[in-house]
Amino acid sequence: MEYRRLGRTPLELSRIGLGCGNFGGIGSAPELFGRGESEEEAFALMDAAREAGVNFFDTAASYGGGSSETWIGRWRRDRGAEAVLSTKVFWSVTGDPADRGLSHERVLRENAASLERLGVDRVEMYLTHEPDPETPIVETLQALDQLVHDGRVEAIGASNVSAEQLLEALETSDARGLARYAWVQNELNLLNPDAQDDVREICRREGLGFTPFSPLAGGWLSGKYRRDAEYPAGSRMTLRPDPYRELEQDSTFDALETFAGEAGRRGIEQSTLAIAWLLAQPEVTAVVVGPRRPEQLHSAVAAVEVQLSESECDELAAIFA
Repeated sequence: MEYRRLGRTPLELSRIGLGCGNFGGIGSAPELFGRGESEEEAFALMDAAREAGVNFFDTAASYGGGSSETWIGRWRRDRGAEAVLSTKVFWSVTGDPADRGLSHERVLRENAASLERLGVDRVEMYLTHEPDPETPIVETLQALDQLVHDGRVEAIGASNVSAEQLLEALETSDARGLARYAWVQNELNLLNPDAQDDVREICRREGLGFTPFSPLAGGWLSGKYRRDAEYPAGSRMTLRPDPYRELEQDSTFDALETFAGEAGRRGIEQSTLAIAWLLAQPEVTAVVVGPRRPEQLHSAVAAVEVQLSESECDELAAIFA
């Protein structure tokens, strides 16, 4: 495993981070609470991550209705293990559509509940899970700044944020003397390789880390979905397909077949090559992966050893352009 510093923070992250969004559910979707990995399966994934040198666990208050944070806390106590913990605030833990957002009071309340579930006094990394159009950014940043000064959070970040929203937050922090976003966690993968160019440019200029999620686009880049074939049971396309419906077209399968040839030529799995492409991007600190089984984690960790040149990265991205 290799490690890289997160932006200008003192935190050193493994290049692969364990995404825990499937622990006890499928992300923050209330209708899928209770699905995903069981506690025993989650423990096996965390054991495999620890053995592979993964020190960065990514979760959220709402994942699995709180189960993800709770199980991570239990695993840490049971194993006596340390990890760099990253969690998020915005969505409801109970699935209540009225209980969400980034108001000052709610950020403080949700942070306290996350710390209790995780069994810690402080988390190293704390993200806003979504922008909140109903709360002024200065109010959210004041709450996050309070958490930093109180010692309950070491560094703050933003997820699912646009370039305009990121710039507004950074300018507000600088003008008000508030804690500053230290990294961004947005979706990025080869199926849309240019999606985060403007955000990544800001990260480079401002010295921010970047920890992309969904590196396999819900499994599309792993090779599990075949043209004219039924989707595998338990896959994202059978549980939560809506975000990926636009991929169901011949041009996608044409590109994926070409990509499969590139992976085969290198003697590696498609998922390994897709993650290696992300790791080769200069602003990427670590890639958040969400394996369902330990062997899928091993495929991700193998990407750390794959070295891609800039021209190879451009050629892979051109397949999906």
